[in-house]
Amino acid sequence: MKKRLTIIAATACALLAYATGNSMPTRKGTLPHAMTATATGDSVVTPTPSVEVPEGSILDEVIWIVGNEPILKSDVENMRMQADLENMKWDGDPDYLIPEQIAVNKLFLHQAELDSIEITDTEVQRAVEQQINEWINIIGSQEKLEEYQKKTVAQMRADMVDDFRNSEMIGQMRQKLVEDVVVTPSEVRDYFRNLPEDSIPFVPTEVEVEIITKRPKIAIEEINRVKDELRNYTDRVTRGEITFATLAQLYSEDGSRRQGGEIGYMGRGELDPAFAAAAFNLTDPKKISKIVESEFGYHIIQLIDKRGDKINVRHILKNPKVTEESLVETQQKLDSLADDIRNGKFSFEEAAFYVSDDKDTRSNHGLMAYKNQQTRTITSRFRMDQLPTEIQQAVANLKVGEISPAFRMINNRGKQVCAIVKLKERIDAHTATISEDYQVMKNVVMNKERAKFLHNWVEEKIKRTHVWMKDKYKNGKYQYQGWVK
Repeated sequence: MKKRLTIIAATACALLAYATGNSMPTRKGTLPHAMTATATGDSVVTPTPSVEVPEGSILDEVIWIVGNEPILKSDVENMRMQADLENMKWDGDPDYLIPEQIAVNKLFLHQAELDSIEITDTEVQRAVEQQINEWINIIGSQEKLEEYQKKTVAQMRADMVDDFRNSEMIGQMRQKLVEDVVVTPSEVRDYFRNLPEDSIPFVPTEVEVEIITKRPKIAIEEINRVKDELRNYTDRVTRGEITFATLAQLYSEDGSRRQGGEIGYMGRGELDPAFAAAAFNLTDPKKISKIVESEFGYHIIQLIDKRGDKINVRHILKNPKVTEESLVETQQKLDSLADDIRNGKFSFEEAAFYVSDDKDTRSNHGLMAYKNQQTRTITSRFRMDQLPTEIQQAVANLKVGEISPAFRMINNRGKQVCAIVKLKERIDAHTATISEDYQVMKNVVMNKERAKFLHNWVEEKIKRTHVWMKDKYKNGKYQYQGWVK
């Protein structure tokens, strides 16, 4: 529920396949030494007692240990299957590179824990919802997605939470490590001065897009149905018939359902204003809030704890369903609005400011923007593949200044809306030049310097970390030096 100043429209990044790290029995024998982290972040080897594991209890095979974290054969196979699904190609033997990638992820996660990097449940939930919505858009419907995955959307959410959290922690840790890496204009010019022409970056087509969205009306009967359900949950908890956490796991439509609706400690500014107002007014953990309407839907909230200016609560989220008739009606209204704009009654920008429901773009007269993670700046230029699928399709055949027909999409809050878009600008694909595309060329040099820094960091981290691997892995060719002790 974290508020955003801009619409983050880039498609969800591919998940880093990450080992679970759960301890599993090995074959009969002993476990190697485990790692203990010191206050400085270094690792030392500490002997651990030999552990006899009965042959009959083997559930999986430990093939590497990094610090005190095992890498299982099943972890490697899961990552291999994920890579096959995404048509990923390995620059070497995947039998060695896959466990190495998992091991590197563990090094970054270990450092993230030492540096107290935290990922809020809200951030994880947003990422999970964005990924699920993208899958639904690709496959056509929630029903088709559930049939393909052989599990419900709720089960998918629960399965994805840990992977997304770990992926975000790794990403933030990598960013933190390279935040002081800089390059100068002269270094950029020197790098490209003698570079062959066919090695100079090719800048893909970029577009600037303005958007107007409208939420379909929901029948009052449907809203009352949802509120009645939430009141029923409150009554059942109050009577002692069932716990709030159990009801959240069973019925909440939020990613926090796996944790019984618990969102973790958050400040007021991290939450939707209406949700925050209700949550911070709670004083008794035995009491449940009145029904709260936020931009995500309808909630009931239960206090867990307050700690300074942060609060931890459980909540149950329910969303009223949108009818097909309402969707059709909203699309027709937006098509009429688009016709009025084309006929000069008012501009697209004026309509966006006064009509659009999209809080992230309305104050910017409909202009979409996102934060470029490399440059840490806000930009309105999108590559086509950075736009949500529905917007890509709407923009693809537009000329600059044209407005699309109305279409349906899932917004970044997981709500189904109708939209029209205007193509404000198109910058055709071209070979980069210092005068026109300095930032693009600077990013190339910056990425190389950051990659070099991270490579050296990993090799230094390996030196201070206990690593054990089965004999068959000791002769492999790896990206990083020092794994074999």
